[in-house]
Parts: sequence; structure tokens; C-alpha cells
Amino acid sequence: MLDERKTAILSAVVQEYITTALPVGSTHIADAPGIRVSPATIRNEMAVLEQEGYLVQPHTSAGRVPTDKGYRFFVDHLTSPKRLDQQSSATVGEFFSSAHGRLEEMLHRTTDLLARLTNYAAVVVGPRSEAVVVRSMQLVGLSATTATVVAVLGNGVVESQTIELPSDVSDDQLAAAGRHLAAQCVGSSLATVLPLDPSGDPVVDGVCTRAVTALVEGSTDDHVYLGGASAMASAFDAVDIVRDVLRTLEQQYVVVSLVSDIVERGMSVAIGVEHGVQPLVACSVVVAPVVVDGEHRGSVGVLGPTRMNYPQALATVEVVSERLGRRMQQAEAGDG
Repeated sequence: MLDERKTAILSAVVQEYITTALPVGSTHIADAPGIRVSPATIRNEMAVLEQEGYLVQPHTSAGRVPTDKGYRFFVDHLTSPKRLDQQSSATVGEFFSSAHGRLEEMLHRTTDLLARLTNYAAVVVGPRSEAVVVRSMQLVGLSATTATVVAVLGNGVVESQTIELPSDVSDDQLAAAGRHLAAQCVGSSLATVLPLDPSGDPVVDGVCTRAVTALVEGSTDDHVYLGGASAMASAFDAVDIVRDVLRTLEQQYVVVSLVSDIVERGMSVAIGVEHGVQPLVACSVVVAPVVVDGEHRGSVGVLGPTRMNYPQALATVEVVSERLGRRMQQAEAGDG
């Protein structure tokens, strides 16, 4: 654990470097609030912080910059919870107050909102359809051998799949299957309804099971939305880093795994190598779960350089995730 003086100096270095992106010298730190020692003393303390892995000196005559370990100490010990500024809070409030229509559109626009507020890449991982409550269910015959099952979900998403029908199914049995499906599924999520209660007719039961299985299998893809990647790229000086970051962000499965892993580890911030995605080692990720009725239904996050403004990013992600969860809950309740 660092003593009070080293803690104050490290905090000042991190905050100065976040602001300027330039190596920080002792003379800059001597003028920082709360630092009441000479530049010579600061140089000695910075040398110790370098030896202990919190700072690094990129060039012999240059100042120092934080390492991932330095940022981690700053995030864990130095940043008090920050409230989102009044203007940004008003922007978030207005956005969700006017957010209507399809869930997919709202999630996409939420990434734009996050990117605009932070100037980092923003990612929103929406809920899998199988986890959302079914609001209505219909089974429509297309031919003697096929039918379409349509589920309208509580969040406004419409899922539909075409299924093969057994050769011996009658029109009456197909209608009975539609009624049984609605009775079994409405008010529950697709992930929880199987096995269905028996209807008394094995043919009807087979059609119903086939319909629900098709919907579940067709809704296993994560809904991933990304915004602000090109604007965030300007935070990096090296072209090869920008190329690696943008190429990695195009791979949705990597983004989903990255965000999900951080949330599952109970972390809100993953710095540099901590998140384990090699092409993004120059980046940090700030995430928060989206909770609806006490259940984790998705995630909100921003990705930026390791010198990101952590207090502001944490405050923004927290507020947006909370408001998004509240808006999704209203939609599922039929209020939005």
C-alpha cells in the first residue's frame, strides 16, 4: 500500500496524463492541488513509484506516465464516486423520456448517446429474446406441411420461425396448438416454458414443442450494438494500434465475450491486459449490467485508451445502464 504522499503524487500524475496525454514531470506535479513538497522530493517519490511499477519513463529525459498498475490503483483507491454533470444528466433524461419504438433502435441509439457523452467507443449488449417475457403468441398455417410461429415479446421484439408440420396434423389440431402455445407461453419467457404441459393430444404437443424449440434456437444470437469507434480511434497516436482496435471491434463475438467476462468477474473496469484481449491491450473497458426486475438482461460499456477519464466514464455508464434498465422494464410492462 502506498503512503499518503506517494498516493497524492500518483493521483496527480494520472489526472495530468489523462488531460494532456504528455509525460508528466515533477514541476507540473509541484503545482497540483494537495501537493506541498518540493520538485526534488517529487522526483524522488516518482522514482520510487517507477521502481514499484506504478509509473514508467518513456524517454530518459522525459517525465513519467502511468502503467496499467498505476491506473488500477487510481481506480480502486483514488476515484470517489462521481456524479454525472448536470448537462449530461439532462441529456440522458431527455433521451430515455423520448425513447420509443423497437428495442433494437433504442439500443442502437443508446450507443450513440454513450459515445457522444464520453468520446469513447460504446457497446450495448441487449437481452437475448429467449430471456424476455412473451406478450402474445400465434401459430399460422402456411401450407399442409409448414406453419409460422410468431411471438411478440415484452420488449417490443417480434420473433418468428417457420416450422415443419407432421403429415397427420388437421386444421383443428393446428388451431388447438395455437391456443395451447398462447396459454403456455404468454407471461413467461421462452427459456422457461419447456417442457410444456401436455394438452391431451400428442400431435398438438409435438407441434407446440417444435414451435417453441424453433423460437429458442432462432433467438440465441446476442444483440450487440456499437457506436463511436471511429471517434475513439483519435485517442491513439499509433496507426497500428488504431487498426488493431477497429478490426477487433468489428468482431461481435469478441466484444460480447469481452463485456460478458468482465461483468461475470464482478468488475466494472478492466484495464489493459486485465481483460485478456491482446489487440486491445492499449484499451480499458468500463461496463455495467442492465438489470430488469432483478435480472441481468444485458450490459452497457465504453472502451477507450487506458488514459481514459475513469471517474467520468464510470458515472456515465452507471447512469445510462440504470435508465436503460428502467426503460426496458416499462416496455415489458406495456407502459412504453
